[in-house]
Amino acid sequence: MRSLSDTFMARGHPNVTSTNRTTLMITTDSHLTTRGNCILAVRAEKGLRDLNPDLKEAIKSEGSRVHLTMEVGGTQFHVSGKGDPRLPLDHPTDMVIRRSGYICGRTLMIHADKAAVDIDTSFLELLRDEGVKVSVTIRVDL
Repeated sequence: MRSLSDTFMARGHPNVTSTNRTTLMITTDSHLTTRGNCILAVRAEKGLRDLNPDLKEAIKSEGSRVHLTMEVGGTQFHVSGKGDPRLPLDHPTDMVIRRSGYICGRTLMIHADKAAVDIDTSFLELLRDEGVKVSVTIRVDL
């Protein structure tokens, strides 16, 4: 099995609510209202369009498995799903992970095993600190 990965940093925010049952999202935007209930991290160093081109091609490969790991101070949250050849992976600010099969320019992976609501409460508390640095790693297994 071959793997490719890309790692970048993001930040926490006091308005992280993590109540969305179908998606989770990371954004380069710095502003977050409590209505953004799927957003887990802000001020990310990368949007979808900024990911390594080889990684994006791997995500678009038939049968690819996509994994996202967020880490804060040694504590981790993992989510896994599927890539798809139809994914544009071109959004400048957002990365959305979806439980469904819905595809748009903001979609990183589909048929994910978790959404924002599945985050452990202790990890959620870490993400609510706007000073916290969140390491985000996207790995694709082919």
